[in-house]
Amino acid sequence: QVQLVESGGGLVQAGGSLRLSCAASGNIFSINVMGWYRQAPGKQRELVATITSGGRTNYTDSVKGRFTISRDNAKNTVYLQMNSLKPEDTAVYYCNALALYGVDYWGQGTQVTGSS
Repeated sequence: QVQLVESGGGLVQAGGSLRLSCAASGNIFSINVMGWYRQAPGKQRELVATITSGGRTNYTDSVKGRFTISRDNAKNTVYLQMNSLKPEDTAVYYCNALALYGVDYWGQGTQVTGSS
């Protein structure tokens, strides 16, 4: 089992910045990829960014150049630095861990609101 705890969400004006954190615990050695997803009201959950255990990253087009995903293996923590936030970035952001055998783990979610 893997437990994920997110923090760092909040309300920020358009153009502002936030940093989300996701601390993993439990069977962390089973984790292959970690990432961030988001779900806006009335919309499906969508991928924001992922990072492999080797540090390779992937971003959805709408956040490229504005968001940066990183990980601190010593702290078992993944970060999402969000700059130049837009109102359309408003959503609940979820941390995800993809472990061995394709098992998915999810955090509880943290609200990010970009005000215009």
